[in-house]
Amino acid sequence: MAFIEVENVVFSYEAEAEETESNQSKTVLKNLSLSVEKGEFVALLGHNGSGKSTLAKMFNGILQPEKGAVKVCGMNTADEEKLLDIRKKVGLVLQNPDNQLVASIVEEDVAFGPENLGIEPKEIRRRVDEALKAVDMYEYRRHAPHKLSGGQKQRVAIAGIIAMEPDCIVLDEPTAMLDPQGRKEVMDTIVKLNKEKQITIILITHYMDEAALADRLIVLDGGKILADGTPKEVFSHVELLKSHSLDVPQSTELAYKLKSAGLKIDGTPLNVEECVEAIDKVLKKK
Repeated sequence: MAFIEVENVVFSYEAEAEETESNQSKTVLKNLSLSVEKGEFVALLGHNGSGKSTLAKMFNGILQPEKGAVKVCGMNTADEEKLLDIRKKVGLVLQNPDNQLVASIVEEDVAFGPENLGIEPKEIRRRVDEALKAVDMYEYRRHAPHKLSGGQKQRVAIAGIIAMEPDCIVLDEPTAMLDPQGRKEVMDTIVKLNKEKQITIILITHYMDEAALADRLIVLDGGKILADGTPKEVFSHVELLKSHSLDVPQSTELAYKLKSAGLKIDGTPLNVEECVEAIDKVLKKK
């Protein structure tokens, strides 16, 4: 049994009154099925309106499918009696960290979730300390969140989810509002949590260089799966992705253009190091 199972899910939003003369609805997920295994690092890609954020909110029961089912460890998110158990297993981190910070001191903010779960104080203390250490924010535990940088705030928001000890963290564009340094800090944290603590990660991102760090990419288009595979498999289809208004990592783009110009570059480089190595091989042959 997969950790998360999405079975033939359909979901629609009511169209805004000014957009339509009748009460039509917009279907954003169309008979969608997929599964995520425990410990996987999955990146969800797709242009705006492809259904990524809707799907993310289904993983812990914030939204319910119109048809089909979403199951976490076999528990159906439509079962209200199971929702608390599901949300203990799947935590959600949103785009704007300011929307998730609720206290005036960092450690109090991280303690908020475990307190609401009814965890005893001594155990909360342990969880808060461990969570802050996991995101390299322990030294800021007595600081005011509003004085932190964007990247630091997002790491505190992630720590707040970690303190609830979920098996999975879903991150909906967590770096969208951050500068390059903040993005790096958050992505380093996400990779570390997945590799060292075996936390299942589902990352929604518009940054292809971030997506390349995942074990698996699922590309959504028009509420359906356009592609599903490893980053090298998915990003090798440059023309397919571009025809659906999607991008590829910069290194992949460069290699694609060099190949188009006649240079015989092997494989699909995903980062600068791989790209340099691939070009170096070609130059040495010449």
